[in-house]
Formats: sequence, structure tokens, C-alpha cells
Amino acid sequence: MKLDIRNVNIIRYIQPLREGGSMPGLVEADDGFNYVIKFRGAGQGTKALVADLICGELARVLGFKMPEMVFANLNEGFGRLEPDEEIQDLLKFSVGNNLGVHFLSGALTFDATVNSIDSDLASKIVWLDAWIMNVDRTARNTNMLIWNKELWLIDHGAALYFHHNIESWQKAIDKPFVQISNHVLLSHAKNLEAIDVEFKKILTLEVISEIVQSVPDDWLIDEQFSVSEMKNIYFEFLTQRLSQSHHFIQAIYDAQK
Repeated sequence: MKLDIRNVNIIRYIQPLREGGSMPGLVEADDGFNYVIKFRGAGQGTKALVADLICGELARVLGFKMPEMVFANLNEGFGRLEPDEEIQDLLKFSVGNNLGVHFLSGALTFDATVNSIDSDLASKIVWLDAWIMNVDRTARNTNMLIWNKELWLIDHGAALYFHHNIESWQKAIDKPFVQISNHVLLSHAKNLEAIDVEFKKILTLEVISEIVQSVPDDWLIDEQFSVSEMKNIYFEFLTQRLSQSHHFIQAIYDAQK
């Protein structure tokens, strides 16, 4: 596997996307494309960027439709002419590497009451979200889009939430993920054992390690752990949780009951 995440420079701030809790923004980059930017200076800091990058690339390697993600550099002084003080502050504290997600122009939000989905794809999405402990794929906020008549996954910034209490990361490995009961596709997930076998063949130690190692070092500054220790924590959490997948699969079945 060769993970190739491009670097771009933000050249124009187009508009805020205020429906996001961390106030992402739509920008133009120097490669001519528009991106939705997760800013490092937002309230959740770089942890949301780390989760979005790791889980988004894991989803991509598993075959899900995912918009391209890039490292989007914001130069110092970029937001000085921004009239909105809140946005100006956000840009000021986001100088450096941010996370950009390719903007899918014209995409529509997935609505489980309107859009149909086959059991195999639903099972794969529920399995993924149970593994990475993604709390943000609910009927209220599906974080799925319909674009070019295909289902695309976006925004995994709320996953891996153990890192908000990083000193207890080992306890979170086999902690029951009860929030799976709120998953918008829960009732459609029927093929979990077959998906488990299929995905474990793809998710080798090398694949998970390469994705974790792609996280920029300056997103992992922590008072308790070094950068290499932080990367090892993410790697161990994901691989150990994967090896015990029967626990989160059983949690899915329990939630379905």
C-alpha cells in the first residue's frame, strides 16, 4: 500500500459551513479545487483532524467512497481582512497544516427514509463505525452524501473519542460501544460475520501502521506522551480492537434486539 496525501495551499476563504460544530469552511486551494477545511484552531483542536484523517483513510482502503483528503496549509496573516471576528480568530489560530476534504459540489445528504441501501453496504458501514467508535452516523447527522448516484462517507472527526481522555486509552479498547444503538443503518446490518472476515484480510498491521504514521507530528502534541508514543497508542487501539472484533459485533446484535 502506498498512501499519498497531497499538500495544497489555501488561497481563498469562500464561506463558513456553520452546520458543523467545529465551523469548517469552504476554501479554494492553489490546485484549483475547492475543499471543506477542518481547522486546527477550532474548539476540538487537532484531535478531530487526527480522527478524520485516520478513519477516513481506513474507510478508503476498505473500499468506501471517500472524497480525497489533503493537507491544506494556511499561511500566517491569511485571515486579517476577514470581516467576521469569529472567523478571523479561527483562521489566526489555524496557521499551518489543516485537513482539507474535496468538496462534492451538488451532493445531497443521505436520508434513510428516502434513500435505499443494500444490506451488504449497510453492514460494512456499521462494522466500520463500531470498530472506530464513531458516534456521529445518526439519523440526525448521517455524515453520508449521495453524489453521482453513489453513497459517499464524510466526517469521521467524532470517532476515536478515547483520545479526549488519552491516559485511559487501554480501558477503551474493549469498552462496550453502546452508541451503536443510535446508528442510522443499524437495522440494515445483517452480514457482519462475512464482512468481518473480508475486512480483516484488508486491514493488515502494515496498512493500519502506514495510515497512522501519515498523521502530521504537529497534530499530536500532548503533555503526557511523545509524538511516537501517540502514534503507537492509535495503532495499538485500532489493532487490538480489531483482534477482538467479536465484542463490537455482539454489541451490534444486542443493539438490534
